[in-house]
Amino acid sequence: MQFRVILPLSEFLLFCIGAILADSPLLLQDRSCFLYRHHYYDYVAEELPWARAERWCRQRFGFLATVSTAEDNQKMTSFIQSMRVTKALWIGAKIKEGGPGTFGSHILTFSSRTDTKYAKLLKQFPQLHSVTVCAQVQFDSTYVGVSTVFSYSVPSFINEFQLRANIVRGQHIQLALLVHGVHSPYSQAVDNNGRWHHLCVRWARQGGDWAIAADGAVISSGEQLYVSDDIGAGGVFIVGQEQDTFGGSFKKDESFVGNITQLHIWDRVLNADEIRALVEDCLVISLGLFFQWNISSFEIETSVQVHEGFSQCKGDGFQPTEPFDILWVDGTLPRFHNISSDVSHPVNKGECVAFDPLTGAWESENCSKQKEALCRYDKDIYEQMQNLSSLPPSPFFLQVKANSIRVSIADYLLLNQSDYPENVSVANYITSLLCEAADQSHAKLTSADLLALTRFLGNVAELDFESEASNSKTILSLATNYIKLASKIIDVKYSLEWLLISEVIRGPYVIIHSVDTLAEKLSDILFSIGPSIVLSTENIDMQFKVSRLSSLGSDLVYKPKCLSARNRADEIQVPDSEMSRLLSSGYSELIFINAYYRSVEHHLAPHNLDSVLLAGRSDKRLQINQLQTAVISSTVRDPVRARNIPTAVQYSLSHRPVVGYSKVAIPACVFWNFSLLDGQYAGWSNQGCQVIQFESEITICFCNHTTNFAVLMQFTEVQWGLETEIILNKLTFIGSGASLCALVVTLTLFTVLDIPKSDRTSIHKNLFVALIAAQVILLSSDSATNSEAACTAVTALLHLFFMAAFAWMMVEGLLLWSKVVTVNLSEERRMKYYYLIGWGLPVLIVTITLAAAHDKYISDRYCWLNVHNGVIWAFVGPVIFIIMVNIFVLTRVVLITMSTAKRRATMLAVNSSPIEQAYDQIRAAVKAVLVLLPILGLTWLSGVLVPLSVVMAYIFVILNSLQGLFIFLIYGVYNTEIRSTIKRLKERRRALNFSNCATSRPSSSLTSSRPASSPVTGSESLAKDDGLQVTDGLNLQGICKMSFYDNSVVYENPAAENERQLSTPSLPRGPDEELSCSSQSPVTSSKGCRADCPVPSGREDMEDGCSLHVPIELEDRSCSSLNVMSLKRVGSLYLD
Repeated sequence: MQFRVILPLSEFLLFCIGAILADSPLLLQDRSCFLYRHHYYDYVAEELPWARAERWCRQRFGFLATVSTAEDNQKMTSFIQSMRVTKALWIGAKIKEGGPGTFGSHILTFSSRTDTKYAKLLKQFPQLHSVTVCAQVQFDSTYVGVSTVFSYSVPSFINEFQLRANIVRGQHIQLALLVHGVHSPYSQAVDNNGRWHHLCVRWARQGGDWAIAADGAVISSGEQLYVSDDIGAGGVFIVGQEQDTFGGSFKKDESFVGNITQLHIWDRVLNADEIRALVEDCLVISLGLFFQWNISSFEIETSVQVHEGFSQCKGDGFQPTEPFDILWVDGTLPRFHNISSDVSHPVNKGECVAFDPLTGAWESENCSKQKEALCRYDKDIYEQMQNLSSLPPSPFFLQVKANSIRVSIADYLLLNQSDYPENVSVANYITSLLCEAADQSHAKLTSADLLALTRFLGNVAELDFESEASNSKTILSLATNYIKLASKIIDVKYSLEWLLISEVIRGPYVIIHSVDTLAEKLSDILFSIGPSIVLSTENIDMQFKVSRLSSLGSDLVYKPKCLSARNRADEIQVPDSEMSRLLSSGYSELIFINAYYRSVEHHLAPHNLDSVLLAGRSDKRLQINQLQTAVISSTVRDPVRARNIPTAVQYSLSHRPVVGYSKVAIPACVFWNFSLLDGQYAGWSNQGCQVIQFESEITICFCNHTTNFAVLMQFTEVQWGLETEIILNKLTFIGSGASLCALVVTLTLFTVLDIPKSDRTSIHKNLFVALIAAQVILLSSDSATNSEAACTAVTALLHLFFMAAFAWMMVEGLLLWSKVVTVNLSEERRMKYYYLIGWGLPVLIVTITLAAAHDKYISDRYCWLNVHNGVIWAFVGPVIFIIMVNIFVLTRVVLITMSTAKRRATMLAVNSSPIEQAYDQIRAAVKAVLVLLPILGLTWLSGVLVPLSVVMAYIFVILNSLQGLFIFLIYGVYNTEIRSTIKRLKERRRALNFSNCATSRPSSSLTSSRPASSPVTGSESLAKDDGLQVTDGLNLQGICKMSFYDNSVVYENPAAENERQLSTPSLPRGPDEELSCSSQSPVTSSKGCRADCPVPSGREDMEDGCSLHVPIELEDRSCSSLNVMSLKRVGSLYLD
């Protein structure tokens, strides 16, 4: 084996000569290739026009060569020279066609300071109450001093309007505006670097507002610059000189030196955005345009030079030759090129670029010239093509070969061939035989077959159909067979084969691109066959419809025929507003081309790491974009002008249900961008598209253009798995069940027990009822998911009762505020207002929501509010408001509690340390927070942090599912009022037993001057379950402290607290025993209420063993009103 070429750059290049790979069908012996920087460069010896050379490379899934850097250019030069090639080669670059960013213009050149050079505008000026003048200006950096860009004088006043520059060497150029002799201050504008600059000045008589802008930015502005009159009419406008007399008497020292072009005048003030647009877009604003740059409108002094220059809008000024851009066929954006351009050899736009292997220089040539070429292939694609082309013939290939008689059709399927059909008839014949072979073949198509068929369909789409427009029947037959073959290729059973060649082509999107290209070419021909043509197959549905806009009364809707049961909602429509716009634009009859591709989403499974489906990590989440729908397309075409018309469309697509507690799905309305970027399709883009409505199984989108549309779903994986999800669901069920039982018990206690009635207890009961009803419906909501009516009813009830629960939580906060913050201890009945808030407001919210969104009220999978169309805010909005109100209430209550605890600590423990006092304050605050959190609903705040961590999910589930249990423990088990009531019942039962004993001993009697217990007043029953302790010791320096929820005095002396009972033992032995102890002296400040009187001696037990213990309450509960003499001590009272 011999090498034809030995190169000295082996450390950079890996060459593969055709003789080395003679066994490979991809490389012929008269062609060579080399590997450089992950690309193979392949020399094509056949002379071809640029377009055919570019097609040659694309046939092998490559492109004409791209040269990005000077180093690349050098390596390519060395390689081609080594092959003894001396003629220029086509590379993949074209001279970009001219656009709005490039323009030519006549330029006025003032070459030196003189008192003779000028350009006079031959235009009659009216009286101007406002004006704007803009121009492209290039100052000569070698001159210094005052320079007049333009001046305007009227017969009555010489210095009517001027733009003056002051140039100081080494400093920025300063500009000033002069209006009717009034001079604005000089302001630094631009660098004195000899570059082109865009300058604008504006003035308005109203307020004398003025501004100077340089290169699109306002650099100086002000007010009160001549407000007396308008700029006069009938004046003379001179470029390059200051006028000392009307239209003359120029001064050399104040003349302009440099170049001026593109001078425009408006009779109005341009705002900052309009001035910026002049610079960035190079578009002349027509509104108020008084003069547009035109060299023929000037009287030009003979020594002023006029020449033509070219500029790109954002380029570096004007050049003597027209500037150009390089456009690469593979979409790369290299800045390097070495095309030389001068006046004698200008570069013409639209020409193609050839590479000279002798010098390495580039030159622009007519694209129709025939030259050799250099192709470039991605390394992975090239090597995979090598492998696929070396495989044995597939069953499909053998079937095609057996069926072909007249033409060797199998040759079109060889990856080493670049043949394509010669005309429409041959293409139709080959396409029909390929469809027949695909039906007859017992084996599936291989990856190599898919590549070959994809390339063949692309070749057919590029045929010239206009030359055979008269053969409409053949063209219709070709279109039918073409759609059938494309449908077979994108079938879901070939998903694995598409995945295997994903490195070569981007799935079935190449097929979609070929079908769209063919449809646009055939639409103008099929237009003559009939008003509507439908080509429907299993996986592709295509419709050509000719419509007269005047006869359309509503939206134009396309609904595919090849829909499955899941895709029944898929459709695309042109809104009526767009139809009216097209009609008003002068279009009368248009062709609407619609297509639907049903199986595309199956070829890009979630495990496919296609670059289209971008996957990346953000913080602790995994975000994955997945295609979830079929692809639907729409094109509006004008048959008269044979061009597409941009039109807004609305489409709806069905997708797989969005399921999974651990996944957050965000839809994106997208289209497939077929533009190339670095040799690859740009992929999905959402530019101009937005989501209108998103539900579990359907998404509705709006786009302001027509193309191929789909819906991508962005899944955010919260970091917990199925096991964690199951645990959370079980915790929710167990916690809700426990809360339900606890709430029922708590409500029963509040209802059955003889608890004094108050607003507080009524509010508690209503809150318990709402929570119980919500928990019952929530636990049974799964049974209603199969019926839409039942699910709607369950959702409405859940909405009502959860909303009512939060409303009563807000009422709890309002009551707490009135009793603790505003200290309104009156027992005025406000319950009618509380009922309006607690029940009336939820009923109103639910009713309005049902009336406004009855058709989209519920979610698709759960009996709950729809979270995708805004209905959920009918619950979330009020809940957020209530939580914010209760947070404010809690904050104030905690502050008051800490303040009270501090005052009490100061009065009762003068000798305590600051640390102990701080501890008492913290303990009081924590107790208040823990007691009030469940009843104010503030535990729901933890739900906001659920997406951050699975720990927060557990906290949220535990806190809220156990809310009822917390209420039971705090307001039931540890409620002193309930415990006292239960204790009284026990004591009464014991008293009843005692009375039964006393009937057998008539000498014993029980008398008391007051009842054993007395009901509390409204002020005493303040928030008995809110866990607050408020103390006061105005007269006794904190003798006692009163609990709002104990309904009793809390003693600092435990001994005294234990004596709070009426003990009635057996009769005393002697008549001299004391009946009670007298009042004692005042207690010390460090002690609470004390019982220092001795207990009389006596027999503690009756003869029959019966005894009675009755609790005695203080008669006066206001510590602030206590004094020593009025304080009735609680002790043991012995009666005979």
